[in-house]
Amino acid sequence: MAEIWGVQVFRNKQKEYILDHWNAIETQPATTLTSLFEENPDRVAQFSHEQSGIYFDFSKTHLEKGLLENFLKLAEDKGLADQIEALMTGVAINISEERAAEHTAERGIGAETSVENARLLKNRMQGLVQAIEAGVLGDIEHIIHLGIGGSALGPELLLEALKIGDEKYETAAISNIDGSALEPVLERFDAHKTLLVVASKSFTTAETFLNARSVIEWMTEQGVSDPFGKIIALTAMPEKAVEWGIDESRILPFSETVGGRYSLWSSIGFSVALTLGMEVFDDLLAGAAEMDQHFKDTSFDQNIPVIAAFCDQYYSQVRNCETRAVFAYDERLKLLPDYLQQLEMESNGKSVMADGKPLDRHSSPIVWGGVGTDAQHAVFQLLHQGTHLVPVEFLAVIEPGHLLAEEHHHGLLLNCFAQGAALMTGKKSDDPNRNYPGDRPSVTLLLDDLDGKTLGALIAFYEHRTFANAVLLGINPYDQFGVELGKEMTNALLADDGNQMDPSTEILKNRAFPA
Repeated sequence: MAEIWGVQVFRNKQKEYILDHWNAIETQPATTLTSLFEENPDRVAQFSHEQSGIYFDFSKTHLEKGLLENFLKLAEDKGLADQIEALMTGVAINISEERAAEHTAERGIGAETSVENARLLKNRMQGLVQAIEAGVLGDIEHIIHLGIGGSALGPELLLEALKIGDEKYETAAISNIDGSALEPVLERFDAHKTLLVVASKSFTTAETFLNARSVIEWMTEQGVSDPFGKIIALTAMPEKAVEWGIDESRILPFSETVGGRYSLWSSIGFSVALTLGMEVFDDLLAGAAEMDQHFKDTSFDQNIPVIAAFCDQYYSQVRNCETRAVFAYDERLKLLPDYLQQLEMESNGKSVMADGKPLDRHSSPIVWGGVGTDAQHAVFQLLHQGTHLVPVEFLAVIEPGHLLAEEHHHGLLLNCFAQGAALMTGKKSDDPNRNYPGDRPSVTLLLDDLDGKTLGALIAFYEHRTFANAVLLGINPYDQFGVELGKEMTNALLADDGNQMDPSTEILKNRAFPA
């Protein structure tokens, strides 16, 4: 028997089977997108799916029946079904750190004890939200949420996407230790009416605590008598928060098996629940749970995150695409590309497989993007006529997020749809400067509305897509040791213990901090 991540998945000739499937995928004759549509009048229906208020259109990709069949065989021999089961039942699939990855338990799907623990912790969070709304911590108008990575990216994305403009609290999520990020917030907020939320899984994150100390100093200077009485801690290490001086009643724990970039569903989402309301947060969890159920129960030929992963692997491995571009045709989703950069590149940016052997394929593509229609006047030149083949992902929302004239939203959506059509069909011209080659792939995600439930499903889709890609590559998406080296080098520079770095770094340091 062969093992992947400690789970026995299939019997003999594991490597040979997988190589055969990859070989079949890589030698599949290439057909243009326009030809695929001409050959199959039902293509849109066959390669489009709906789930949780989102329409996923994969028809403008090169995925077709033969490729799909070979990817399905690859997924079977990679043990994807068993890995999904392991993920959602609390098996320790993060083998390098010897623990489970239980973000789905926060949404109600997982090991029974983990689901119950998540429910109890959410109730505790709800109780604190209600206490603050009742004035237990005084008159609060402003919230400063401090974190970095998943502790900030997730909450900031949700706050930006779901705010409607009449929230009781003004909330600022700060991650950068550049004082230029924090200072304008301190100048704008009233220290006596500010709640400080410190989000750190380990409760040791250097950048977060430098910012926290600055906020506490500001509160003290402004005459707040007990700054620590206005601090909420969100952490998987509550004992460290107690040591730091925060009362246990204002500490909201979450499980150590919930990774940082998957933590917005846990108490890390406290600032979202407080600012937007527990109902919105509950909707977020419900939407994600629907996508969890779809990922868990749906056959792979109809499984949306799995099909997306097949597309990712085709363009990465067969077409050698090093990047994937994500463009949100909705200002409310402008932070989504940033969020996906961490989710996908921190998870799957690996050079070894889960068993420690070198990865002999491309790992995660570089994820980048922006907001339509701004991007059309910047990067789309390269997408249409450049030498790089870049798979593009479009996101749009049918219901507008504003009350201005309908021409705004109508034009926005048509621009989105037109770009996908233009990338695919191109336009031939005898003038090489005006020739558009076309045959450039895109996927479109069209949301009925942008609310808590739909956004929850959307984010869970990206999580499961990332996991499916990891399984197809045989890598562990739940560790991130590549983040540590930079931290170690920073600490070495801060220590200034006489040890020399490389000449370039030493010169830079001396120029910035002359003796």
